[in-house]
Amino acid sequence: MSEYTAPLRDMQFVVEELAGLDTVNQLPGYEEATADLVQAVFEEASKFASGVLGPLNRAGDSNGAKWKDTVVTTTPGWKPAYEQFVEGGWNALACPAEIGGQNLPRLVSALVEEMWNAANISFALCPMLTRGAIEAIELRGSEHLKETYLPKMVSGEWTGTMNLTEPQAGSDLAAVRTRAVPQGDGSYKIDGQKIFITYGEHDLTDNIIHLVLARTPTAPEGVKGISLFVVPKFMLNDDGSLGERNDVRCVSIEHKLGIHGSPTCVLAFGQNGGATGYLVGEENRGLEYMFIMMNAARYSVGIEGIGLSERAYQHALAYARDRVQGTEAGVKGSGKVAIIRHPDVRRMLMLMKSQTEAMRALAGVVAAAMDTARVSADAAQQAQAQAFVDIMIPIVKGWSTENSIDIASLGVQIHGGMGFIEETGAAQYLRDARITAIYEGTTGIQAADLIGRKMARDQGQAAKTVIASMRATAESLQGAELAAIRESLTAGIDAFDRCVQYVVTNYGADARSVSVGSVPLLKLFGIVAGGWQLARSAAIASQHIADGKGSDFYKTKIVTARFYADHVLAQAPGLAHTVIDGASGALALADDQF
Repeated sequence: MSEYTAPLRDMQFVVEELAGLDTVNQLPGYEEATADLVQAVFEEASKFASGVLGPLNRAGDSNGAKWKDTVVTTTPGWKPAYEQFVEGGWNALACPAEIGGQNLPRLVSALVEEMWNAANISFALCPMLTRGAIEAIELRGSEHLKETYLPKMVSGEWTGTMNLTEPQAGSDLAAVRTRAVPQGDGSYKIDGQKIFITYGEHDLTDNIIHLVLARTPTAPEGVKGISLFVVPKFMLNDDGSLGERNDVRCVSIEHKLGIHGSPTCVLAFGQNGGATGYLVGEENRGLEYMFIMMNAARYSVGIEGIGLSERAYQHALAYARDRVQGTEAGVKGSGKVAIIRHPDVRRMLMLMKSQTEAMRALAGVVAAAMDTARVSADAAQQAQAQAFVDIMIPIVKGWSTENSIDIASLGVQIHGGMGFIEETGAAQYLRDARITAIYEGTTGIQAADLIGRKMARDQGQAAKTVIASMRATAESLQGAELAAIRESLTAGIDAFDRCVQYVVTNYGADARSVSVGSVPLLKLFGIVAGGWQLARSAAIASQHIADGKGSDFYKTKIVTARFYADHVLAQAPGLAHTVIDGASGALALADDQF
């Protein structure tokens, strides 16, 4: 079974040459994020990922978290690894300095996060949720809540969770029934049950800070009546030390297809009189606040997909180089060769490689925009960056995670029959990846958000701005070497443009028909956006080669972009047909005809 090695050269290329680190480190607070510092951070993160987290990945899958009498025990080795994670300062990488963080740009932390997920996604889920909880408290919590909880959450001494859904609610948060009754002293008694709570109970830290959606007695029905509460596992004494256990218990953990090392908990609040909680912000604005966590988590889940794709690719590549089977097609008298010499295996490896690099590049560019939107002193620049981030979040999340499933499946296919055997390890990436397209809103939910809130609501303005940038890139591709990439990218942009016009024109009058094509449109957008970034990569590489700075790395960038243009971008016109003309067949049958 191959070990994970972080793709540091490609990460460096994304950060420095595609996403513009030199621009990001001119933003207020990011001045110290120089190329040398970022490289040093990446190298240390790579060592931790491959040396500590990677070796635990298989154990987490085969010997996952255990539940007994409300207590959850993580996989052997998990706790020491988490202690090293905290000691290394990794939990606080992108947190603001004023709350104890290291204040590195999201552009940097996102690619470090990819390393954690590639090495061991089950482990990485815990700090990912903690970071989301930190951000929600930081932006909407009272000064008392910030002072009480953030220092130890930022350090990693305590972890955080997101408690949204309930057995009867699923993704419909309007159906949340957990109750929060004010006690007259500023606290609330929380009573209800939450399901699918990642790391809702574990033995890694002394305390867990739950962010919980609940309704007060006077709350209106629906999503406008939801409030957000901090509910600690342990109450705190006046001196900040841990006090009595709060009335929240893990009543079971789920038995899952994958991510076995990550405990997915059912939490009961208030079985013995009520759990004590503290309001975040104002009553009835909880869903608004929770979306701070949600959007951060959606981007991070996209990073999970990229990490898993990279890991599956590395695993399949190692196998293809070692597995000797068959003779080489078209070579007379060829002896037995490694399967990497077979054309179809090469095609599959290139599908894995090119799409993973496209996703990483797009996520890096979006992360740089996040940094601009967060701290730029220029209000217009902030607004422009935020508009780009908002429309791209469903793509980073939805497209990257759907791709990760396909890429992990290709990894199994390259292994042949051995891929179906658990001992080779290829199947774990497929099983682990499958949840990513469901986490934090299914692909259908991401796509509905894309066509409704992100396209129809603003008459496609944000999408048109992206299209203009894509066209500028396509028009800049010069020379015979880049001609095929330019042609395919232009056709993809045209296809996407037609779909945006279709959504803007028809969504208001016939949202149901337009919604049939929402997921194909998300896929189309992702494919074209990824092609855009690979085209930019090819142009940069071509210029380096022209300047005499050629290397195998840059030559490979051009080949990879060309492959993507021929095998992935080429799908765009067909997807556009599905988006624009595919509704009638999907909606024609009566329910009982299925």
